[in-house]
Amino acid sequence: MEDREQYVRYQQDRTVLETIGACLDLQVSRISVRLPRSLAELAVAAWNRDELGGIGEERREEYELRDDAAELALIGLAVSERGVRDGAEVVVDLDVVQVAAALRAAR
Repeated sequence: MEDREQYVRYQQDRTVLETIGACLDLQVSRISVRLPRSLAELAVAAWNRDELGGIGEERREEYELRDDAAELALIGLAVSERGVRDGAEVVVDLDVVQVAAALRAAR
């Protein structure tokens, strides 16, 4: 049988990470960001788009793509609800989860 001790440690690490997340959640909820207006409009378009096709069996890569598209749509929702135009930019308070998703996608 394969040695899987590291996964026990990884589970313990995840528990610590979750606890840190719970502490941070009480401190940080939204971050004010500035987006180029063209990107903000693309995010709003993603929110307004209707996906008519059903979701069948997905490969992991397809699921991740769909998940990223959903994060973009949620940013679009935030822009449409509370975004404020400021010249060529839009200022909007985003949930830290949305900021993290965008940063993760950029890497």
